[in-house]
Amino acid sequence: MDVLTVIERSGGLATRAELILATSRADVDRALARGSLTRIGQGRYALPGVDLAAATAHRLNGHLSLTSAALHHGWEVKAVPPLPHVVFPRKRNVPRLGRREVVVHRADLGPDDIAGIATSRELTLLQCLRSLPDDEALAIADSALRHGEISTLRRVLASVRGAGSAKVRRIGAQADARAANPFESVMRAICLQVPGLSVTPQLVVSSDYVWACPDLVDRERRIVIECDSWQWHGDRRGFLKDVRRYSLLAADGWTVLRFTWDDVMLRPAWVRSVLCRAIGVDPRTELPAVGPIAA
Repeated sequence: MDVLTVIERSGGLATRAELILATSRADVDRALARGSLTRIGQGRYALPGVDLAAATAHRLNGHLSLTSAALHHGWEVKAVPPLPHVVFPRKRNVPRLGRREVVVHRADLGPDDIAGIATSRELTLLQCLRSLPDDEALAIADSALRHGEISTLRRVLASVRGAGSAKVRRIGAQADARAANPFESVMRAICLQVPGLSVTPQLVVSSDYVWACPDLVDRERRIVIECDSWQWHGDRRGFLKDVRRYSLLAADGWTVLRFTWDDVMLRPAWVRSVLCRAIGVDPRTELPAVGPIAA
């Protein structure tokens, strides 16, 4: 897998160690030399468009918002938007050329709503939970928690009012810092739409014959769900280790379901139908699940 594909599938941001594990040190260095990667901190990289979004917002005298603001704050997302989301005051004129470069949003922001070139962490999280599809919103909420923003999320949930507040509270309650990446978050968002399925990220499963920490586990139904990619195996040794682990789990009476990035991200309805069949429910039914915030 090439470096750009790896960082895209990691949510637009990745560490040097993650990129080297999935590709090679030489590949990462070549991508940096070509300008295909941007260094945004010590050992931390982003797609060039992430930095370009901030420069574009600054040039147009606006502020990054929604997914673009989340990336600016260092939170991984389901997919990097093709155009940056930029918010402008309601009465400010945005040049026609500028409107072609960004997705325009309108809001009159106060001083506390802004953090540098982007909306504040609290407002960004609130707007993402309120406005984005469930899977995108959950991926950002999980990422925010992974990066230590549990107090930010709690303030959002305590203060949210008005239209969409129920959705904000629901997704905020489902957020879990244990999700390793947006791939797992989107998989869990699909699971949450399956009646009777209750999964926990990175739950340890152990017996006399196997020790494992799968991506998602429904302990009551003895179901293990793995978000499978050669990228996450890292190498042949990691691949062999995972295959043996799946066999041991199956021998111990667990149902092991494995889904690829392409299916989870591009064929979520198919993934949901497979999950429904696995637990014997009608795939036409829906039941959003709500769980506790996990720091």
